[in-house]
Amino acid sequence: MRGGSAVPAPTADTPTDDVLTREQAHLDHARDQLRRMREAADRLDASTASDRYSSELLGLVLARRVASLQDDPHTTLFFGRIDTRTEHGDETFHIGRRHVSDDRGDPVVVDWRAPISTAFYRASPTAPMGVELRRRFGVDRGRLTAYEDERLTRPTADGGATHSAILSAEIERPRSGPMRDIVSTIQPEQDEIVRGDIGTSICVQGAPGTGKTAVGLHRAAWLLYSFRAQLDRSGVLVVGPNRAFLDHIGAVLPSLGEVRVQHATIDTLLDHGRVRAEDATATAVLKGDARLADVLRRAVWSQVRDASEALVVPRGVRRWRVPAHEVRDDVDALKARGVRYSAARDLLPQRLAHHVLLQMERAGDAPDDRVQDAVARSAPVTAYVKALWPALDPTAVLFRLFSDADALADAAVGLLTDEEQRMLLWDSPPRTKGAARWTRADMALLDEVADLLDRTPSLGHVVLDEAQDLSPMQLRAVGRRASTGSLTVLGDIAQGTTPWATESWEDAMGHLGRPGHELVVLDRGFRVPGLVIDFAARLLPEMAPGLGAPKSVRDNPGRLDIVRTAEDARAAAVVDAVRSATAEPGSVGVIAPDRDVDALSGALAAEGIAHGRLDADHGDDEDRQVELVPAGIAKGLEFDRVVVVEPSAIVAAEPDLRTGLRRLYVVLTRAVSGLSVIHADPLPAVLHGATGAATHRAGRPATG
Repeated sequence: MRGGSAVPAPTADTPTDDVLTREQAHLDHARDQLRRMREAADRLDASTASDRYSSELLGLVLARRVASLQDDPHTTLFFGRIDTRTEHGDETFHIGRRHVSDDRGDPVVVDWRAPISTAFYRASPTAPMGVELRRRFGVDRGRLTAYEDERLTRPTADGGATHSAILSAEIERPRSGPMRDIVSTIQPEQDEIVRGDIGTSICVQGAPGTGKTAVGLHRAAWLLYSFRAQLDRSGVLVVGPNRAFLDHIGAVLPSLGEVRVQHATIDTLLDHGRVRAEDATATAVLKGDARLADVLRRAVWSQVRDASEALVVPRGVRRWRVPAHEVRDDVDALKARGVRYSAARDLLPQRLAHHVLLQMERAGDAPDDRVQDAVARSAPVTAYVKALWPALDPTAVLFRLFSDADALADAAVGLLTDEEQRMLLWDSPPRTKGAARWTRADMALLDEVADLLDRTPSLGHVVLDEAQDLSPMQLRAVGRRASTGSLTVLGDIAQGTTPWATESWEDAMGHLGRPGHELVVLDRGFRVPGLVIDFAARLLPEMAPGLGAPKSVRDNPGRLDIVRTAEDARAAAVVDAVRSATAEPGSVGVIAPDRDVDALSGALAAEGIAHGRLDADHGDDEDRQVELVPAGIAKGLEFDRVVVVEPSAIVAAEPDLRTGLRRLYVVLTRAVSGLSVIHADPLPAVLHGATGAATHRAGRPATG
């Protein structure tokens, strides 16, 4: 009953077990107190503020407060409890998703992010952290159905923590719809990342199923709780690989009460114009190279011309003259200050006007600041500065580089080879910058130029997921948005599926501007079963030599079916696999080569199988048990059961073998419980001979 075994609840609505009865009563009391808190907040009147602006602001704050106090009847307000013993006495704390207090201010439920909650996640028999007892609760439709007690002052035979059936069941429970929070299942190594100091940038190398995405999101929630005033001003941003991924994770932070976090893909973040063309792979790789940052810096600052003539400013009957050498000194001083191009340009008129002001004073006049401002805004000074230090915009700078071989050669000397310069130049330059056909890779270059001209605003914290897929120039763009804040960087070197994917976190963090960072490796797979992980790990020696294979810690090894079929029977085999997968609760993902998605969608529809369809921009508004997913956007998603179609075609669709195998590795590791592989073409050589508990079946006999 205690000491690690789960106690199931009776089938009646009210549990008869005394412990469950008392705990359910506490839950009912907590719900009453939360309702009281919400009603009290709802009664507050924003119109009592001193002015209209303050009233509107207070109204927004109160509305958010009321919204955050909503109760979800389908879940519970707490999922665990710790009993502690300190020098001040014994105390009990119920740990939940949000703080609830009674009318005296005493805690009824403690927020999982509060300092005292750390012990719930990290305490062990060898380091009990003052915890006498840890209790976990099983939940069904808002009611407590089971509990487990772990007495940390009674070490087990091996000195470790007892196994938690409730924890395992929650981790392995079938799921559908968007990603959920994991506050009830956070593991000690995950909790250490979540509660890392705001001043520390953390890089998480996480194998499939280790929960790295959830850890990053919960870290954002913890930072907002712990540094609310700071981050409410500076902001938090989550960057994901595509819109479907953001739709998948979008419910996590709101479920934790955090609704003011921005979400973006790398494309929406770097939206500097319409993408109207596509680069060849080699050109895209070159445009993502960090050397382009120096090329662009030279291209921008080379626009500042040398002062060869004096500045002459007529004022009244006098003409004031600033010698060219003094102008050059001012220009050099401004360039050496390290400020942005446009900011330095805006300072130059005042510098020049100051020289005129000094001459006026030496001539016996008594000018004040208004005179200096008038001189700085005068037509002669404005025209002189415009000719010497022209105003620029990002598209004009990049347009000139890509259309003018001489301009590119001047900026790229010693950085790019002649062949690389030819790759960047347009074969037929457009007549104007407005007619330029920019590519996706150009967006990061335009962003770099924009930052050279005007400093990009920095946020307090940025969470970057699937970071291994970004080019150095894209990483620089993300990093500058946390130039005065911190970063949580999430990824897996083995899942790098772009030709420019990073091979080293040290390199990637350097491009992000964080050479000093904390690297954490998560290799315990909680969501991907052993059979699936072992099958996918066969790809690692070929695509990521030296990277260790992840280790599944699931109780259930899962299911692996490999089905060989004839090409003309492949669609029918997929339909059969989907029918079998939908016979059990939970989500089903059908992941196929992008080229086959339309045909498979038709085959599923013809057999009456309702399904959604994800693409790079968005998914369906309606949650369905079955989702059809192009292989190119499967990264970051997960389903209880996955049907993978034609692995070899998924590999062949990528520009090179390494990238193709990495794409396949991503696809194969989306399964939480079972994986079915349907193929007519031979499997990639590294997957041949899969053995163990996998089930090999043949569909309609292959011919030829």
